Order: sequence, then structure tokens, then C-alpha cells
Amino acid sequence: MKKLIASFLVIMFMLTLVSCNTEDKIMSKEDGKLNIVATIFPYYDFVRNITNGKANVKMLLTAGVEPHHYEPTPADIININNADLFIYTGGESDEWAESIVDSLDKDVKVLKLIDMVNTYNEEETDKTVNDEIDEHIWTSPKNAIEITKIISREIIALDKDNSEYFANTSKKYLTELEELDKKFKDITENAKRNKIVFGDRFPILYFVKEYNLDYECAFPGCSSETEPGIATVNHLIDVVKEEKIPVVFYLDFSNQAVSTLLCEDSDAKPMLYHSCHNITQEDFNKGETYISLMNENAKAVREALN
Repeated sequence: MKKLIASFLVIMFMLTLVSCNTEDKIMSKEDGKLNIVATIFPYYDFVRNITNGKANVKMLLTAGVEPHHYEPTPADIININNADLFIYTGGESDEWAESIVDSLDKDVKVLKLIDMVNTYNEEETDKTVNDEIDEHIWTSPKNAIEITKIISREIIALDKDNSEYFANTSKKYLTELEELDKKFKDITENAKRNKIVFGDRFPILYFVKEYNLDYECAFPGCSSETEPGIATVNHLIDVVKEEKIPVVFYLDFSNQAVSTLLCEDSDAKPMLYHSCHNITQEDFNKGETYISLMNENAKAVREALN
């Protein structure tokens, strides 16, 4: 009883805070649809393709926000508590979610995806492996396929009345993801070179492992560093010049400074690579998706490898 009263008081306190912020919206539990909360853009996009209007789908990370700076709002916590399904990656950047998950009602189904796919540990710029799991599991279309299957099974189990509908939408979406995977296979298997250079963080370890690519980068994984060391910069400049690298990638939400520096005094040009961790507000308003952004990456990778 004491736990129940405490939980009630916490929720009432959160509702009071939420009422002061009109941008925070609480998901309804009265329309008969599933409530599904996903922490980041790729999972949100997979869910909305599976449910296609037959569920209430909420992304916690606001479009346009640098993904590594996210902290849950009171409305986010209430929405997680009101969810039928809560989806997050897990790992170091999602430590905040663990305490929330531990306090959730047993009726909230939780998918911690990092435990459901094969993972790699982060690699430093010199390719040595550290003891942190790389959390960017969605960056490989193969993993996107597996994650979509996992999410689809849970949604079908939670809403049996719409199971046939969800099975059909999932099948259609999985076909699109498989076509994306085939496109990247064709590009990488028929390329002139197999190395890409990132003048930025390097969140696409799963991608390069899947398609057998070599890489050089300024920072590993989710590094919080803002400037690479002089030795790293000099090494990358030498690689770009000596190997006549045509493209140096930078990430969304990046200042592009390092990639621009690496392109000076060479024929290389800086190009955007979408991590899909989050999406700009402009792209969100335009209706960009995981697949559309990855298709843009495919064009960029094709240019980088030829």
C-alpha cells in the first residue's frame, strides 16, 4: 500500500510539472489503441511502419536534439508508465532507463534491444577494443531487419485483434529493409576501394562489420571528446592524401570542423552521413524515414568507395 501511495504521489507531482509545459503531451489510454514508447528515432520509425496508424507511437528524443544530451522529462516518465510497450537500446547512455524500468507496472512490456542482437564492443581510433558495448545497433540494415522482427512479434502478441494487419505491414516493411541491405551489399562488393574516413565520431561499427569495410575515424563510438589529438589528425590527413580518399564523412548534429580540416589541400570533400540516432526537425517535418536517410547514406558511400 505504501508503495502504491508513493507511486501515486510521484505521478501527481509529475503531472503538475507537465501542466506547466504545453509541449509535453501525455498519451491517451482511452482510445483502445496500443501505446508504444520508443526512446530514439530508428525504433520509433520501425514501430510506425509496423502499426501504420493503429497505435499511439511516441518518440522520447525530440527531433533536432543532439541524441547524447537527452534526459527524460516528467511527461516522458508518465508516458513510459502509460505504455503497453517501451522500447530502448540499453547500455551506458540508457542508464536512466534502468531505474524507470525497475519501477514499471508488470503490464508494461519492455524491449531492451541490446540484449536481443549480437553486439560488438567499441573500438578506439587505433582499432583496439575497449570494454564498452557499442550501442548503435540500428546502423546495420541487417540489425534493423532483426529489430523490426522482434518489435513486430511483441506488437502482434499485445494486440491480437489487429495481428493480421500488423503481420502484413511488417512483411511489407521488412521487404523494404531487405532491399536496402541488398543495395549496400551491391555497393560495397563492387566498389573500387573498401575504406571510409570519418572526421567525426564513429557510430557505424555495425555497418562496417556487416559489409566488410575498413575505416579511419577521428573519435571512437560515442566519444565525448571535441577535438582529436594532433597525432590522429596528422594520421588522417596522410590517409586522405596518400590513398586519394574522395570523401570524408561528418555526422548529423556535427560542426563539421574536423572533416573540413581533413579535406583541405586534397581533392576530398566533406559529406554528411546520417547516423539515424536522431533526425533534424526539418527532416522530421519533411517525413524523412530510416530508409530514406539510409538511401542517402548509400549514395554517399557509393561516392566514398569509388
